[in-house]
Amino acid sequence: MATFKNFTISVIFLSFFATAAASGRVDPSWHDAHATFYGDMSGAETMKGACGYGDLFKQGYGLQTAALSTALFRDGLTCGACFEIMCVDDPQWCIPNAGTIKITATNFCPPNNSKPEGNWCNPPLQHFDLSMPMFTKIAKYRAGIVPVKYRRILCSKQGGVKFEIKGNPYWITVLPYNVGGAGDVINVKIKGSRSGWIQMSRNWGQVWQTGTNLVGQSLSFQVTTSDLNTLEFDDVAASNWQFGQTYDGKKNF
Repeated sequence: MATFKNFTISVIFLSFFATAAASGRVDPSWHDAHATFYGDMSGAETMKGACGYGDLFKQGYGLQTAALSTALFRDGLTCGACFEIMCVDDPQWCIPNAGTIKITATNFCPPNNSKPEGNWCNPPLQHFDLSMPMFTKIAKYRAGIVPVKYRRILCSKQGGVKFEIKGNPYWITVLPYNVGGAGDVINVKIKGSRSGWIQMSRNWGQVWQTGTNLVGQSLSFQVTTSDLNTLEFDDVAASNWQFGQTYDGKKNF
């Protein structure tokens, strides 16, 4: 019975990996979408959000961010992915020779099912709700909304992957952030100095969880991104680690 259960779990994870990888690959092709902005030039309203990130300045994302529509957000699987965007086909509002911007997906632009017309974040529309500073790099502020082309690109991040640990002794959550390469994490495992590798489950956005008590043990992590690249981060947090603290993996994808 245990063998069948383990086989079933393995099949579920392999199926999940295949689905995530197929829809999360870096793609050199340009695709059509629209873009708006939210918040003001300070970017204060873009902090935190549906991916589980916090202070985007401290976490290295800054204002180069966007909230994604349902079709792009994929229930949080796209959190951390990077995109290149350019304003197109609107000479009145696109800034001439503005080139492209590069952003990281850090939030969700929710649909409004009571307003099927004119809500750009409703499925199946592909839409980027940019920070205001990013929007005004490619379009005039008064435009409100512009047509864009976008493509998925590799994320280039400074420094190592970071691991923010929260929870309590019986419920540990881990937020990996500042992830390079594909950017979007599809699997996380955790290992204490007195345990084997423990499969974590995705709680929401890019927040991962386990019910195993690992207090008093040094912690290592294994992270897999949507392109199926995996890195192992050994002894990231010493045995005296604390909840509410962030630890540096010291390497990146």
